[in-house]
Amino acid sequence: MQNLNWNDLRYLLAVKRAGSLSAAARQMGVDDTTVSRRLGALRRALGEDLFVRRPDGALVLTDHGAKVTSRIEAMERESDLLTETFTASAGKCIGTVRITSVPFLINRCLARQVDGLLRQHPKLQVDLIPDSRDFSLTLREADIALRFVRPVTGGNQVIARRIGLLPFSVFAAKSHSPGTDLDLPWITYDDSMAHLPQAKWLARTLKQNGEKSTGLRVHDVETALEAVIAGVGKSLLPTPIADRIPTLRRLDAGTIDVSREVWLLSHRNQHSLRRISEVSKWIAALFEDSG
Repeated sequence: MQNLNWNDLRYLLAVKRAGSLSAAARQMGVDDTTVSRRLGALRRALGEDLFVRRPDGALVLTDHGAKVTSRIEAMERESDLLTETFTASAGKCIGTVRITSVPFLINRCLARQVDGLLRQHPKLQVDLIPDSRDFSLTLREADIALRFVRPVTGGNQVIARRIGLLPFSVFAAKSHSPGTDLDLPWITYDDSMAHLPQAKWLARTLKQNGEKSTGLRVHDVETALEAVIAGVGKSLLPTPIADRIPTLRRLDAGTIDVSREVWLLSHRNQHSLRRISEVSKWIAALFEDSG
């Protein structure tokens, strides 16, 4: 066996997690040719094939490839723990933590309160990824994910913890006088979002009370919030967030029983790292205060 280029092992792990050359290339910030060349060099060094290509084009590990990547992942964990040992002995929380969630939670909650965390841990870097897509923790596209439902993918590689409830209340713009509350039309959700708890409540309320809706239907909470701020109508919004907006007025008296579960997800191999645990505790505290 030839001497291994340890940098090539990173490319092998990326392909294993991404499932294709192109996806691994995007993850590594290189082109497909570079990944292919690195894998070829690694195959020659090890003397055996590491992947086979399925008819659909996906790359699947051979038995030998699975053994090799298992060892690489063990090395990766040890490297993380070694770094953690050095930084912990210095009393520091160092490194990058990538957090993904829907834009509403990232922009309205985390981004507005992250300054305190960064002051507490000046060597920490937090990357906020506002995106409705499910970024993969197993592919290391993110370190922490916030979701409104418990995950059904990831298996035992992902640790999921319910950290709180996000309650909803009815809000309208203060530009509308209190005497017009009942006459204000409702901002509702489009059909693709009809399964959401707040969308179900709105549909039920309109049907039971014969109230009217605006000509606007929205796809997410962020758009509903902006429409309410603009004075288009009233809608059901997350209470702890809308309560902090000075131009909004709450119309109900806490009698609405609508809330969303908030789940915090992290990868099992990274869960105990100090930077992950510190950021996780900070996020959990935000939603404990919100419940």
